[in-house]
Amino acid sequence: MFRTLRRALCAAAAALLLPLGLGLGLPATAHAAPAAGGAGYWHTSGRQILDASGQSVRIAGINWFGFETTNQVVHGLWSRDYKSMIDQMKSLGYNTIRLPYSDDILKSGAMPSSIDFSAGKNADLQGLTSLQVIDKIVAYAGQDGLKVILDRHRPDSGGQSALWYTASVPESTWIANLKSLATRYKGNATVIGIDLHNEPHDPACWGCGDQATDWRLAAERAGNAVLSVNPDLLIFVEGIQTFNGVSGWWGGNLMGVGQYPVRLNVANRVVYSAHDYATSVAQQSWFGDPSFPNNMPDIWDKYWGYIFKQNIAPVWVGEFGTTLQSTVDQKWLAALVSYLRPTSTYGGDSFHWTFWSWNPNSGDTGGILKDDWQTVDTVKDGYLATVKAPGFPSTGGGGDNGGGDGGGKVACRATYVVSSDWGGGFNADVTVTNTGPTAIKSWKVTWTWSGSQKVTNMWNASYTQSGATVTAVNAAHNGAIAANGSTAFGFGGAPGGGGVPSVSCTAS
Repeated sequence: MFRTLRRALCAAAAALLLPLGLGLGLPATAHAAPAAGGAGYWHTSGRQILDASGQSVRIAGINWFGFETTNQVVHGLWSRDYKSMIDQMKSLGYNTIRLPYSDDILKSGAMPSSIDFSAGKNADLQGLTSLQVIDKIVAYAGQDGLKVILDRHRPDSGGQSALWYTASVPESTWIANLKSLATRYKGNATVIGIDLHNEPHDPACWGCGDQATDWRLAAERAGNAVLSVNPDLLIFVEGIQTFNGVSGWWGGNLMGVGQYPVRLNVANRVVYSAHDYATSVAQQSWFGDPSFPNNMPDIWDKYWGYIFKQNIAPVWVGEFGTTLQSTVDQKWLAALVSYLRPTSTYGGDSFHWTFWSWNPNSGDTGGILKDDWQTVDTVKDGYLATVKAPGFPSTGGGGDNGGGDGGGKVACRATYVVSSDWGGGFNADVTVTNTGPTAIKSWKVTWTWSGSQKVTNMWNASYTQSGATVTAVNAAHNGAIAANGSTAFGFGGAPGGGGVPSVSCTAS
């Protein structure tokens, strides 16, 4: 009702001024921001999510969709290598990826489409099923220190469903597939949990007691089934559309939780999830209120914020987004970011979130990336700066891009991101991260372009180029990097259009 299919390419968001932050409307008690935590599996304690050592963590991530569509794989791989996308997410400060999928990818032999394998891109995905591609994404995200939330977005690629089942995908299939995924990633703490079903809406109810429509009861059945095979996972439960005659966004109405909480057989596993959008998705009555945007904290309190404020459970805003093309939408996003609580003040004692979306081809919101699948919408990304949070410990793993800890030896990883490309030339930034347990004294980064690109100038490093192969070494001031620390260099090159090559990093 309130959502259109986000599949048509949208125009890039206009360059808009970032509005000033609005008042928090939240308790004044400040909490020191935590150091990066996140080790092991997570659990809940009141309104916070804690890691295996009891340290609070904050999910501050991005939605990367596509597995729920007929492509049966994340979008954009027709343009870029999946590792370069994950590296770019990390470089922008996102620490979690929400991966929507449909049950179609769990059918035998389900294969992805629209992946570009030219010039070495996505080479290790060739011949893999959709599930095996998820394995690769999970492995590389973990190596980069990102977490993954699997989102059962649709029963099939045809479209969103109001209830968690359809005539062709019964509840038994939904639960069996959830258990299959939970089993697949058992013991892999990169996958922290599963979002059971995306955006339940009318006739879905909460607490009505009807087995066919009561989403709260269905979430209990599915959540317990998941925990029966993987008791370490978080269970993310979205809201519905209408409770006691009060309607809101699909999946955004959690008013029933206070009276009818989700009860699971394993304690401290429930995270409630709300979705919230702006006028680029649909109009709502509160946007026309004369007091807008000052009315918004009360709206969010009513639908889902009270769960956090009353210390019932953590709240994760699993989707929120906008094209930012209207003043109303700019004010809405500034107000929501303020409501979510700045990390610098509250640390992990905050609302959790994953922005919709990474993809530019979300028709009613656009994405963090622009239509070239390379350039960052820095205005949109800038709104989120205060609520981003530290990344998490890398799972190591080695392989491409020099990851891993080298068995206790010095090691590094390099992340290559194209910051601008105008055809005749381009600029790129490379981040070098110390992935080993001890400080390094120097580093060297190497890559080979598939085309005729040449470095024209470089800063914060020196280089040599032989044919298409470039070797960059540290400058005198940035060779030493502490364990888990990073530094960066940049360069200009020509011609443009070279894409992102695979890079290697060696340290001493």
